[in-house]
Amino acid sequence: MGFGIDMAKAREIHKTNIRAAREEKFKELDVEFTKALEAGTSTTDIAAKRQVLRDAPADSAIAAASDTDALKAQWNTDILGTSPYT
Repeated sequence: MGFGIDMAKAREIHKTNIRAAREEKFKELDVEFTKALEAGTSTTDIAAKRQVLRDAPADSAIAAASDTDALKAQWNTDILGTSPYT
């Protein structure tokens, strides 16, 4: 019998990777938010993007992932950028 992957630990590592990736995204959105405030334009879309980033580590697909391939496939490049797994 071989050694298995500790999926609980893998999920925590994945969440840590998400948190690291979103740091830069938050900074970019902070700049956009400030510019929108200065220009007097709507910040609604920016606030929605920030909420999506906040929610990313709690994505139900992380808990549902049965193996590391499924966990890696859960990475949302649209909001988090390039996957650290490629």
